[in-house]
Amino acid sequence: MRAFVAVDLPVELHEKITEIQLKFNDFKFKFVSPDLVHITMKFLGEVPESSIPDISKALDNVKCEPFQSHVKGLGVFPKPKFAKVIWLGCDGNFELLYEQIDNALSSFEFEKTLHKFSAHATLARVKYLPKKKKTDFLDLLDELKDMEIGYMDVNSIKLKKSTLTPKGPIYETLHEVILK
Repeated sequence: MRAFVAVDLPVELHEKITEIQLKFNDFKFKFVSPDLVHITMKFLGEVPESSIPDISKALDNVKCEPFQSHVKGLGVFPKPKFAKVIWLGCDGNFELLYEQIDNALSSFEFEKTLHKFSAHATLARVKYLPKKKKTDFLDLLDELKDMEIGYMDVNSIKLKKSTLTPKGPIYETLHEVILK
């Protein structure tokens, strides 16, 4: 099964996420449903179902106090002129949380992340952006780059199963770790 470790964005931010996504309605992007928007802390990839209890037990060893995150600003990967992903910025103690998760799962030999961890929540995937719309897109990005989304308490991480379907992914929480 496809699995990952995530921090969910709270329901209180879903309305603001919808507002932002509506601003991009002129573009044919693949939007993430607001109730599925999350911060991926570690993508595990395909894991045998039999290893889920051991992964869950390992995640129980994560030591990180709960913290508050300021969700603010819009950005893209890899860069504005060649955007593939539109994301929300998230600050807070995510680096420590990431290190703790990475250390807790080190014995499983999951593939190492090639880039530096950057806490973000994906809003949309850009499959195609016509040249004639690129300027409008870049202007909108510039307008929203410092947009205020809100605050959230980060007090748990979740091990999730991801089932890909033609209508989009279905996420199921397999295990939750309350931060203390």
